Amino acid sequence: MDVDSTVQSLVAREASGAAEAVTKLSDEGATATLALAAELLAERSDGVLAANRADLDVADLDAGALDRLRLDDVRLAAIGDQLRVMAELPPLEREVASWTLPNGLLVSERRIPIGVVGANFEARPNVAVDVAAQLLKSRNAGVLRTGGAALRTVTALVDDVLRPALERAGLPPAAIGLVRTADREGARALVSLPRLVPLVILRGSGATTAALARLAAEQGVRTLAHAEGGGVLYLHEGADPEKARALIRASLDRLGVCNRLNLLAVDRTAPGLSALVREELEALEIEPTAERGHEWANEEDRIATVTVTEVAGIDEALRVAHGDSSGLAAAIVTEDEEAARAFLDGYRGTAAFWQATTRFTDGFALTGAPETGINVDWTPGPRGPVTYRDLWLRQYRVIGDGTQRR
Repeated sequence: MDVDSTVQSLVAREASGAAEAVTKLSDEGATATLALAAELLAERSDGVLAANRADLDVADLDAGALDRLRLDDVRLAAIGDQLRVMAELPPLEREVASWTLPNGLLVSERRIPIGVVGANFEARPNVAVDVAAQLLKSRNAGVLRTGGAALRTVTALVDDVLRPALERAGLPPAAIGLVRTADREGARALVSLPRLVPLVILRGSGATTAALARLAAEQGVRTLAHAEGGGVLYLHEGADPEKARALIRASLDRLGVCNRLNLLAVDRTAPGLSALVREELEALEIEPTAERGHEWANEEDRIATVTVTEVAGIDEALRVAHGDSSGLAAAIVTEDEEAARAFLDGYRGTAAFWQATTRFTDGFALTGAPETGINVDWTPGPRGPVTYRDLWLRQYRVIGDGTQRR
């Protein structure tokens, strides 16, 4: 099916403006932009919050999605804090290594910007700022596209915060573009412009994101997809009951996030742990279910549920974690160090934990930099939380004296 030509033209115009801005971006300018954006966000918070209230007033979303959409003074302050942190982080080291060949050629391996990077994400306003900050910090321009329910809020963030900050820092405001339509056709257009937008970051529900990834592949556009989530918690027979209780609670403090507990595996040789699980879930008003293979956080009627399954040891726990979850993250609770090492070495997902909650599967929590998303691909490339440190292309720079021959 062809992409709507009118929408594609709108998106292409934003992408063209971003492409023209790429060569004018600098590390110093990006640092200044992010610091200024934090200041402007505080100064213009009333307008951003008003736009967010307007979005909330008409949003037809489930409780988890509404929670992700909602902004308040505390959340806005947190966004500003992350902008300041990003401003203070060191820029990418551009030269990786250099060496001289026997023929006298000087070779250096370098990191260069990708150019224009697209980002399609759920109706979650903070993601717009997180992604824009990562792109600017890595000297890439971007075109953002959010879920229609957050378009007023994200428009305010782009037009009243990010673009004015770019301009005040002496950089082209068009470096951060926005798909200015709530029509879902905007997402299809964004993944259909390989010459202008060669890479698109995809976040959202599994089915929708998978469809966009397929369309992108047909159009010759590469994607970094954050389509699925769901943490696994394995209570080994050597688990300390109080640590198990604490980690179940810590893993379910927010239900609408991708790194929450979705699949709880309990060693069947420790019946006391099964009783503990029932008590804790009942206290948290979480319904246990036996049905495996779902990402509950993205299913409206499954948000307040956790899959509970009994397993016969570490090998089966790993089979369940690999076969019935997205591969985002898994944790083991045990006092047995040998068992913990076996679990950590055997798990192939993006993050493995021992005595810690999968809620820490987050770019800012693990690396000190906000993320563009969490990539769970099983192929080489940036995997796990993707930050500005991952958004580059490798280039070899070669300098000779004119005498070298093959």
